[in-house]
This record gives sequence, structure tokens and C-alpha cells, in this order.
Amino acid sequence: MNKTLIAFAAAALLSTAASAQETKVAIGISGWTGFAPLTLAREAGLFKKHGLDVSIKKIPQKDRHLAIASGDIQCAATTVETWVVWNANGVATTQIFQLDKSYGADGMVVKPGINSIKDLKGKTVAASAPGTAPYFGLAWMLAKNGLSIKDVKVVNLEPQAAANAMIAGTDGLDAAMTYEPYLGAVRAKPEAGKIIATTLDYPMVMDTFGCTPKFLAENPKAAKALADAYFDAVEMITAQPKKSFEIMGADVKQSAEAFEKSASFLRWQDRAANQKFFAGEHAAFSKEAADLLLQAGIIRQIPDLSKLADTRFLK
Repeated sequence: MNKTLIAFAAAALLSTAASAQETKVAIGISGWTGFAPLTLAREAGLFKKHGLDVSIKKIPQKDRHLAIASGDIQCAATTVETWVVWNANGVATTQIFQLDKSYGADGMVVKPGINSIKDLKGKTVAASAPGTAPYFGLAWMLAKNGLSIKDVKVVNLEPQAAANAMIAGTDGLDAAMTYEPYLGAVRAKPEAGKIIATTLDYPMVMDTFGCTPKFLAENPKAAKALADAYFDAVEMITAQPKKSFEIMGADVKQSAEAFEKSASFLRWQDRAANQKFFAGEHAAFSKEAADLLLQAGIIRQIPDLSKLADTRFLK
């Protein structure tokens, strides 16, 4: 065998070995702008660089825990309080890093004539199902204004459909909970209604990434690789913004410019921000959220909050 063939065979063996070592991980997300670095990590080869074979599945938040329970996915991205709901309902999951914080990317849209959240008493509001971020956001905003979910009629619509219903001027619908990039469509058409409140007014939307305890126990190196790849993606957005926005925007059918505008309403969290967040804020918010979820009847009991996060992979 000549040297060229030997080199080719050796390269093939190395490639096969590397491929065999890749850990397969299925992740559940939605089209929410804050989750986009996960898509970037896959498309830019960052997961692969860290030895992972990642598949990403778009699953509505209301169904994501079912996909975890069935074993269809091992990990997911969602809001901090949603992990409380999932664990309270018997779907054991553990958060391992923070993705983003919303700075105006989630909000409530109201029709003309409604001038405050207190005006919503007796009105009809569109929001995703109980146990989702939009539903929790509605409960949170109402509670901060002396009202509760029982004071309004909730129609379950997913964020995109809720935004479209407001833009269309759907009869009988007074307000809606939605988020970017769909909130941006409402911003572009002020005649459809006004954005009366966002997470700038009520800072309560924080997204994290987590997996099943079984996956973490069996694949600690893969869990660390997931975190490292995400942090690499955040660094790539800073170093190569145009390319990054093009990749992330394409996934939700937005131009790079439109995606960048949506992203301006949130902050992706790097490693240092993660370490700070999990040092105290995460536990404090989880406790306040759990109390509200219990009060609103979304959960029947508060799960063991000390088991909701594992910070080993942030180093």
C-alpha cells in the first residue's frame, strides 16, 4: 500500500472514530428568538466541534414536556418557571445553563380603548395554554395589578396565532400575549393595537436549557459540551454578527436585519452572566414563580426547588 493510500485510510479511520464518539442529543425548542443560538451552534458546526450530534425539533411549549416524557427528546429550552411546572407534573428535568433574558421581547398587546392592565377585568385575552410562558406572563402581569387569571377570559392561542389575531382585528378578542419575532409584526402595525406592557415593565421572562436527570447522569461530558457550544455561539454572534444573524434569521424565515431587530429586545447570556444568575437570582425567581403558579392553580404542589438546576457545567 503506497503512502497516499495509507494516509487516506488513516484519515478515514479517524473520521469514523470521531463520528462514532459523537453523542446524539435531541433538543426541543420553538421559534422564539432567544433560542436561536442553539440553531446557530448546530448550523455553524459548534455542537459537532464539541463531539455532539444534535437534532433540533420545533415543539410548542405546551407539548415539549410530553416529548421529554416519551423519550423523543432528551433536552429542551424553555422559561425558568416552566421547569417548575414540568417537575410539579412529574416530568423530571434539570436546568444546566441560561440562554437569555427578555428586555421587551415578550409583551401584551391590547386593542384601542384599553389603557391599563386593570382595564382587562372581564375582557378576553389570547395566550398559550396553562404551563407556558405567555400564560404565566399574563398571570404575572395581572397579579402585579391586583387581578388574577380568574378576572379575565383566556382563549388559548400560540404566540404567532395570537399576534396574527390582533393584527387581523379579530372580534371578541381584547388583548393577547406574544413574543418576538411575532411581537415585531405588531410593532410594525400600530393600528392593530398597542403594546401596553413588555418585559421591560415586568422582567419575568428568562430562558434556560435543561435535560432529563437520566441524560445528565449518563452523559456528563455531553452536558458540558452542550453548554460550551452554546457559549461559543454567543461569542460567534459578537465576533461575526452578520453571518450569525443570517443563519439564525433563516431558521424563522427572517432576513438578517429583521432578526437583528427582534434580538435587540433580549440579551443572550454568556458564561459569566450564567454564573452570576445561578448564584442566587435563579433560586429566588423560581420560588416567587412557584408561589404564583400554585396560587393560579397551574400546579397542585411545589416541587423540590433545590433540584431544578445543576451548575456543574458552567465552569
